Amino acid sequence: MNQTRTFLILAWLMVATLLWMEWNRDKAALPEVAPSGQSAGATPAAPATDGGSGAIPAAPQGPVAPSAAAVPEPGMQAAATDAGDAAVTVTSDVLQLTLRAGNVVDAALLGYPQTRDEGSPPVKLFDSDPAGYYAAQSGWVSAASAAPNHESGFVPEGGERAYRVVEGAGEVSVPFLWRGPDGVTIRRTFTVRRGSYAIDVQDTVVNAGADPWQGFVYRQLTRVPPAVKRGMTNPESFSFSGATWYSDGEGYGRRTFGDFADDGPLNLEARESWIAMLQHHFFSAWIPEPEAETTISLHVDGPRHLIREVGPGLSVAAGQQATTSARLWVGPKLVQQINAQEVRGLDRAVDYSRFAVFAFLGEWLFWLLDKMHGLFNNWGWAIVGLVVVVKAALYPLSAAQYKSMARMRKFQPRIAQLKERYGDDRQKFQMAMMELYKKEKINPVGGCLPILLQMPIFFALYWVLLESVELRHAPWMLWIQDLTARDPYFILPVINIAVMWATQKLTPMTGMDPMQQRMMQLMPVVFGAVMIFFPAGLVLYWVTNGLLGLAQQWWFIRKYSDRPAKA
Repeated sequence: MNQTRTFLILAWLMVATLLWMEWNRDKAALPEVAPSGQSAGATPAAPATDGGSGAIPAAPQGPVAPSAAAVPEPGMQAAATDAGDAAVTVTSDVLQLTLRAGNVVDAALLGYPQTRDEGSPPVKLFDSDPAGYYAAQSGWVSAASAAPNHESGFVPEGGERAYRVVEGAGEVSVPFLWRGPDGVTIRRTFTVRRGSYAIDVQDTVVNAGADPWQGFVYRQLTRVPPAVKRGMTNPESFSFSGATWYSDGEGYGRRTFGDFADDGPLNLEARESWIAMLQHHFFSAWIPEPEAETTISLHVDGPRHLIREVGPGLSVAAGQQATTSARLWVGPKLVQQINAQEVRGLDRAVDYSRFAVFAFLGEWLFWLLDKMHGLFNNWGWAIVGLVVVVKAALYPLSAAQYKSMARMRKFQPRIAQLKERYGDDRQKFQMAMMELYKKEKINPVGGCLPILLQMPIFFALYWVLLESVELRHAPWMLWIQDLTARDPYFILPVINIAVMWATQKLTPMTGMDPMQQRMMQLMPVVFGAVMIFFPAGLVLYWVTNGLLGLAQQWWFIRKYSDRPAKA
């Protein structure tokens, strides 16, 4: 088998894969959603028996089996409604939050401006604007007792005020309170820490009444899917946008907003679980206690898409109290901080790929890239260093590839004579050529393995550069001021085309017919056109890899094909 033909097939396979990924992104574009007559935040006229959409969920059957769904009676919280509408703001060095009725309804990430422009406002992850609604909500359901929900019930104990995590204090706690009938109260406390995107949310049920109280906590993320401009010029359109979840039994799952309704209902019983909503570079997640038994579900209510986790359940005897806690992540996909949470499977929120092999390689490549960044303190030079390390690791295989190519180049006159001798009889020509390879100990497929190994690395790095918030707005030098955006002047893509053209000129076209030769000559243009709008960091990787490969190939040609073979 001719090595050049093998490379040609692999190259076209790569182009086809890239085009397929682009087509798949367009196919998964978010559907148009019509405005709903009832918003997800509106109290339903009656309990939803299936716990669907934005309605208050039904109390599940659990260790304490309730007889029916219980929604707070109309008017029960009327006295607290006005107080529950009071807004509480909490500001740390990294977050600015707005809390209302025991929910997080606005969240700004102070360290992440929306654009590179000076004075750009920070990224808002949660937003109370109906057009881009996004919130983290939590409430309680009970079959036999009154309970607060995410719409009303909890009021701020300190009234409408502002909290700030001051330097030196380390954290601040914000309490909300629900007072129920018969002496039952639930105190919800948000704890915001300096430098952390993980918020502790603790609910303490105190039963000062004469009868037992039982209920289930539920936590949910709901949002109107963002409008994302599709196309290769917009890096945001390359990233996964939708809901993800994890359970000890089923592992990691995910669903795009467009597939919420199409892929059928989700009703997953889970432990060691979490739920999340992902977007480009940022995500939110509810993380219950590790041993909590929960049920995960997805719902759609008009424009709003929701992922909910119900549980655990608590049974509190008269005169007793019980507590359940969770963490709410509101922030960027920072690998080190996510790993510091020590939550099983949460690292998959950094969604390198739905394919396990690319996800694994992506984690490994980012680890190596992070080490390089620690050495160079520049993500662009870290990418260059990553290429050098990968090329060094693959050098023994690359040496075999380039040695084989150089020897094939050396024997081109002999092969040309064979082609002239056998004319149009391709079968005899191929047999004679293989006999020559065998006699001269040339392995025509010796270079395939390095190419096959580099392809997964390339695609894994593709996802790493798209997904890593650490590289967001990260400059390299001169005109490259954002490695996750395209080269503004297309300088790197042009260099890439030139390097590929030079490499192609050094590549032997032994035994190829004119059509294959023309296809091979077009490859630099095809690759250049495909990669012209890719993130600059990815093109930098490919240019550096190509330059090192070109240097290696030139050296081996000088070493092994300096004299033509005798006929």
